[in-house]
Amino acid sequence: MGFTDFISDAGLTLLNNWVKTRSYIVGYAPTQADVKVFQAFEKTPAAEKYPYAARWYNHIATFESEFSSLPGDPSKVATAYGPEVSELPINPAKAPAAAEEDDDVDLFGSDDEEEDAEAIRIREERLAEYKKKKEGKTKPAAKSIVTLDVKPWDDETDMKELEAQVRAIEQDGLVWGGSKLVPVGFGIKKLQINLVIEDEKVSTNDLQEKIEEFEDYVQSTDIAAMQKL
Repeated sequence: MGFTDFISDAGLTLLNNWVKTRSYIVGYAPTQADVKVFQAFEKTPAAEKYPYAARWYNHIATFESEFSSLPGDPSKVATAYGPEVSELPINPAKAPAAAEEDDDVDLFGSDDEEEDAEAIRIREERLAEYKKKKEGKTKPAAKSIVTLDVKPWDDETDMKELEAQVRAIEQDGLVWGGSKLVPVGFGIKKLQINLVIEDEKVSTNDLQEKIEEFEDYVQSTDIAAMQKL
């Protein structure tokens, strides 16, 4: 089974007619069948000539970031999917005309309107279920790694105690990392400390304010570097 190709007019017409009454290549939700057929194209099918194929292509493109997680066999090639050999017309490009001439032959759909309505209803229900599951997936929390400079008042400031005060700050979404003392001049060293924060839970401005409340040790703080994880 499978399509002929996605370059010739005949091959594109075959796909166009195949997705005329279908949202997906196989079944009622996107699968590896859609991925493989989609990847066989170099560009979007011309909407003026192949409207249903173009509609299908643009719809599948919205799932591109999730291709690897879609169900199905990723080892198959595009031509492994599509209509059965018995469903293939001799000249796919003339298939619509042939169908009009013979009312008893229906290559790409059903003559039973009630059956079509039921198929559409089932497809829409399954699509709604798929979207609900997709929306229900928990996204990982956005995090950042921050390098913070904490400057003391002078060279007599107890830097060990200063660091202990800083690390004593505990907050959900905050993890302290490594640190070092960096010379700034005149015998004064600043504390440079790394931390990882969850962006929605920890404000760097609020954190700096908390650290600067240790007035006996801290003169000021600065964000030396910040990078999204």
